[in-house]
Amino acid sequence: MTTLGWLVLGLPFAAAVVGFLLPQTATRSAQVLTVSATGVATVLSIIVATGAPVAGKPGVTLAPFGTLTVHAGLRLDGLATIVAVAVCVVALLVQFYSIAYLAGDDAYPRYAAQVSLFTAAMLDVVLAADLIQLLVGWEVMGICSYLLIGHYRDLPEARPAAVKAFLVTRVGDVGFLLGVLVLGVGIGSFDIGTVIAHAGSMPSGTLVTACLLLLLGVAGKSAQFPLHTWLPDAMAGPTPISALIHAATMVAAGIYVVARLYPVFRLHTVALAVLGVVAAITMLLGALAALGQDDLKRVLAWSTVSQIAYMSGALAVGAPVAATFHLLTHAAFKALLFLAAGCVLNATGEVLMSSMGGLRRRLPITFWTMTCGLAALVGLPPTSGFFSKDAVLGGAWEAARGHGGGPAWVGWLVGVAGLLTVGLTAAYATRLWLRTFFGPAHEPAAAHETGHAHGPGHVHGPWVVREPCWIMTVPLIVLAVPTVLLGFAGLRSSWLPARLDAPGVAVHPTLGIALVSLALSAGGIAWVVLAWRRAPGTDPVPALPVLTRAFYLDDVQDAVIVRPYRLLARIVSAADAGLVDGAVEGSGAGAGMLSRRLSRLQTGNVQFYATGVLAAAVLLAVAAVLL
Repeated sequence: MTTLGWLVLGLPFAAAVVGFLLPQTATRSAQVLTVSATGVATVLSIIVATGAPVAGKPGVTLAPFGTLTVHAGLRLDGLATIVAVAVCVVALLVQFYSIAYLAGDDAYPRYAAQVSLFTAAMLDVVLAADLIQLLVGWEVMGICSYLLIGHYRDLPEARPAAVKAFLVTRVGDVGFLLGVLVLGVGIGSFDIGTVIAHAGSMPSGTLVTACLLLLLGVAGKSAQFPLHTWLPDAMAGPTPISALIHAATMVAAGIYVVARLYPVFRLHTVALAVLGVVAAITMLLGALAALGQDDLKRVLAWSTVSQIAYMSGALAVGAPVAATFHLLTHAAFKALLFLAAGCVLNATGEVLMSSMGGLRRRLPITFWTMTCGLAALVGLPPTSGFFSKDAVLGGAWEAARGHGGGPAWVGWLVGVAGLLTVGLTAAYATRLWLRTFFGPAHEPAAAHETGHAHGPGHVHGPWVVREPCWIMTVPLIVLAVPTVLLGFAGLRSSWLPARLDAPGVAVHPTLGIALVSLALSAGGIAWVVLAWRRAPGTDPVPALPVLTRAFYLDDVQDAVIVRPYRLLARIVSAADAGLVDGAVEGSGAGAGMLSRRLSRLQTGNVQFYATGVLAAAVLLAVAAVLL
């Protein structure tokens, strides 16, 4: 199994290396290479997941780190192998979907190679048996996200969005790096199994410090408050990349790391309490912000911020199985939603819901599959989101009653915030559904000659709104299956829970919580539907700037951090130019001026030289007498 595990990780990496060496005109070769490599890796990941778990082994020695040693090895337990399958499946569908979505893109081979490297980096995070090895994949993901978000080089907002994503996540990554070092040095090993086994022997203060530093990195990668602002702007990248980032890589990485090291985090309630507070704030913030967006992809982006917070909340209340379950179901329905959104954007050339409407008959496959995805997002039975979201809320209720793994007040906080978010999620999902697929149709005038912000280029001329080709619709149909059925995997403890090393835990709905959740969902849906019926074709939710601007947190970040930093940069630049460079340039100018002055003394007159020597001798004599 270990050999197969290395192949799962190595095939996308090899495809990336070869892809970077291909000429930019070798589009067909890049398509065959990346799709084939990811497809084989997907098959192998399924084989590994169905086999016997393999505990992490030291593996290959990479380098000494003081008295410690860094190894490269694989930890193929149930958690790692199941998440690896989700990563490979979504990456494969994204690569396949991109063949049509980026048709005609002059940088496709580079794009496909970057997606393969992104996939390999996430698989390294998932399968790594060593914290430093995990850290390598963690950082490579950051680089790949920067490159992929900024893929549309001619799009003005793409480059700033890429830079913002890179810098904001780097802030968290500094804490993550320090947390890894504190754990490794404190325990005397970077091996994940050793860290989990001996974390309890660390001093309490050191352990809390390490966990909080790791959570800083998790907040950055998983777009949690206050480091969440990069994710909505990242929608400037290609829509398949949005699906990959939101469903199976990047934002899922932080949740996975906490689940991977959960025995360490649960040793001290402070880390879980901080995680719970952040989760409660983030899930409500994301849902409210989604309610105020007109951009289709930004609605889904804020939805991801909110849904990732559900996973954080489940971990905070001591329900890691529920968190992992929701991670898997979210990977299915969020990938489906983004790829369906890509079909809408490809067909209409529009990104604003106010310019859409009446698409359900023109895009039937997209409509029905996206309906399944939105139902799972809301948590309507029998979709997968119903089971996983109910598991999270059930874990919060158990913690509130004092029966969970987290503090009781954290259970109340996460539970109440989660229930409020259920109603808000139903409202913004219904709003998206109605404004996109119902009401009067809006006819796009013409395609842009060089493409648009969120899709491939098109030939100039009248835009025909129709279902995209089968290469783009097949991934929707494939993802609709787990979106609807994956929730049943948690009903028996011998199925998914057993693979997650929780053989006695069945993730089944709790009647009371399910009824309250469905009532809140019905309330959110009814509010939007009634408002829509009063004025069909208009926005059923009042346009509030505080929601559209996501509570002005971007403006606060700009005022508190960006502008002072730029001012400081200008001051430092001026000081560098005026003092440092000025001193260097001034010394050169002074030497030149002195040499010119002295050169005037070279007259060639012997009498002048003799007079100068005599005058100097007299001055020296006078000085000798006086001193």
